[in-house]
Parts: sequence; structure tokens; C-alpha cells
Amino acid sequence: MDRSQTEDDRHHEDGLSWFEKFVEASYKRVSQAPFFFLCVAVVAAWLVSAPLWVDLDSWQVAIHTVNSVVTLLLLVLLENASRRAEEAAQEKLNVIAEGLAALMESRSRDDPGLMEAAEHLRDAVALEERH
Repeated sequence: MDRSQTEDDRHHEDGLSWFEKFVEASYKRVSQAPFFFLCVAVVAAWLVSAPLWVDLDSWQVAIHTVNSVVTLLLLVLLENASRRAEEAAQEKLNVIAEGLAALMESRSRDDPGLMEAAEHLRDAVALEERH
């Protein structure tokens, strides 16, 4: 999905779609200690529930299934949050590079080598924006 399509998908005044809001809220929750302790509690409850299961294979399948589903969902959510954080950081770097290139161009009267360096910097930023 390209950048303009992503921006078009945002329908709220704060710039975040409902999915992005959900990802942010989930990211904040799962990156804190209470979520870790919740996971430990689930595993502990699973361990002590062994005598309640008739078949130990079913007991193992239960935790593996829950683990697989939760892992997949968390992976997708965290990758989405990571991608957006990376895009935001790249945008900030591009703005800094553009500002630096403009400063270099304004000082290029005193040092002709700065104009070439500013052009090289702008080319590098343009290359990054194409990827």
C-alpha cells in the first residue's frame, strides 16, 4: 500500500483509522508488565488444569492452539506498529535532511563544494522516498 492510499484510508480528525487506533492501544497494553503477568497466569492455569483433562494430548493441543493464535495476532499488530514507527522516523529524517540541504545551499556561495554535497543529500532523500 503506498503512502497516499494509506493517508486516504484515514477517516478521523486525528489522522488514525480505527485499525491504527486499535494497534496503538494493543501495542501499549502488550508492552507493559501486566500483559506479561497475564500470560504467566494463563500458563500457570493451564499447568494446574492437567488433572481435569481426560487426554493429555488434548491438554497440550489446547495451549498450543491458544499460543499459536495469540502469537499470530500479536505479530501482525506489532509489525504494523513497528512499520508505522519506522515510517514516522524516516519522515523526520527526510525533513532534517531537507533542512540541512537548504542550509548547505544557502552557504554554498562561500564554499562551492557545499552545493554538490547538498545535491547529493537531496538525491539520497529522493532515493529513500522511492523505496
